[in-house]
Amino acid sequence: MSTPDHTPESDDAMTSEEKRHDQLTAAPDATEADAAPRIEVSEHDGNTRIDIAPDAAVRPGPGPGVETDDEPER
Repeated sequence: MSTPDHTPESDDAMTSEEKRHDQLTAAPDATEADAAPRIEVSEHDGNTRIDIAPDAAVRPGPGPGVETDDEPER
């Protein structure tokens, strides 16, 4: 059995952003777009606001054409 190249000590040298990028691009078919930021975080008067980035490729919620209970029947 071989020893992995990744060791816990090597994590200390990476920033959180580098770790995030590394994790999101590790899959065989992953692209740089997979690691693109999807949220914008800002702070106003001590309150933290988290918004979905307007250009995020992946957005929360049902996709187009998916019916939900919130939609009125036609």
